[in-house]
Amino acid sequence: MLIHKTLRWLPALLLRGFAVFCCVCLGLALVSRPVYAADSYVTYYLKVTEPIPLALDDQGQTRLFSAEDITEGKKLFGASCTNCHVGGSTLPNPPVSLSLEALKGATPPRDTIERLVAYMRRPMSYDGTEDEIYCREVPESWLSRSQAEHLAGFILRAAQVAPGWGTDQF
Repeated sequence: MLIHKTLRWLPALLLRGFAVFCCVCLGLALVSRPVYAADSYVTYYLKVTEPIPLALDDQGQTRLFSAEDITEGKKLFGASCTNCHVGGSTLPNPPVSLSLEALKGATPPRDTIERLVAYMRRPMSYDGTEDEIYCREVPESWLSRSQAEHLAGFILRAAQVAPGWGTDQF
């Protein structure tokens, strides 16, 4: 009789234990999963598996960008920039690419995170003398500062190491 009473509670106990186990597993999965998991292009072609330093400003300061940051930048680039800048080339006039040499040669140079974000906020011609009519202005209400920096980080990293970036050989 005692065994029969004990066995009656066993299914409820097992069910409760299973529910607790599921909650713990789900909680661990949500806590350890980043918002943007790095994609294979970022890890393989851009060689970002650990945080990498990218030039932040003209004073030589750098900022670390994770694979997830660069992946977010890649997604933003794909959603907003790739129509005119496929593979870092530039389709509209003037046909100045997003290669590292071209970014450095602009006035002012666009080879730091701050300079690229400033360009996104107010696009200027390559020589810096007039507003750029071919590239649209990206206000803070459209892309936050963090998102614009991740986008700039993707562009800079791709310009540094992506095979064919900024050429017609992408």
